[in-house]
Amino acid sequence: MAEQRQSSGQSAAEMRSRIREDGLMPLLEHLGELRRRLFWTILVLVVGLCIGLYYAKPLYNFVITDGPMNGVDLHTFSLWDGIGMYMKFAFLISLVLVLPFGFYQLWAFVKPALSPKEQKATLKYIPFALMMFLIGLAFAYFVIAPMAFEFTTSVSRSLGLIETYGVMQYIQFLFNILIPISLLFELPLVIMFLTKLRILNPIRLRRMRRVAYFVMVLIGTIITPPDVISDVTVAIPLLILYEISIFLSSSVYKRQQAADAAWERDFDAGSAVNES
Repeated sequence: MAEQRQSSGQSAAEMRSRIREDGLMPLLEHLGELRRRLFWTILVLVVGLCIGLYYAKPLYNFVITDGPMNGVDLHTFSLWDGIGMYMKFAFLISLVLVLPFGFYQLWAFVKPALSPKEQKATLKYIPFALMMFLIGLAFAYFVIAPMAFEFTTSVSRSLGLIETYGVMQYIQFLFNILIPISLLFELPLVIMFLTKLRILNPIRLRRMRRVAYFVMVLIGTIITPPDVISDVTVAIPLLILYEISIFLSSSVYKRQQAADAAWERDFDAGSAVNES
């Protein structure tokens, strides 16, 4: 009896150890896979920075020549301003390059949990991620940035201030508008992707509408000049983006519900045939 108890105790301990190991191994494998995906994304970001450094000056010339600061002298107040300007434009170019690659790495990470049909459907989002980012970049540059610059300069002139602009102050001002707006334009694709993974659904998004509206208006207020017209001009497109996200999520959710209903009908029909 003592030997049986000892052997049963050992087998239970071995079983518990095996369960812990079985649960730990997939977690370690997922963490290793995630680390590998992050490594490749960071590597592409670094390569993109190197490419961006080469194209930073042409992009800078375009922004200065065709942007709101056309005809305005820019000054440097630090020995590092030129280098900082190069790095900011290099980062923007790198972000354009790494964004679709990062979406692909995210898709590849969750791919094993998706069916073949879901894999093909979610893979199609990657080219649209770059397209939406570029649309947001154009909207921020051609609509929001000139409006913000006109407001700030008009306030300075009304106070009788002499306009002396530093190049880094202007680039920082510009990038504080471009980057947030461009990333917010990814919202519909992100919501569709999460809906496809069954993490989000239109019902939950509608319940979050008040909070989402508040966040959108807050973002629009932060990145624009403190006047009602500018706030409304930015907040309305962001709210429209959220409503588009709900609409796209609904379309994905309806197709999922229809597929689930069809699978249940086929399963019930198969069960009825087997019983007969």
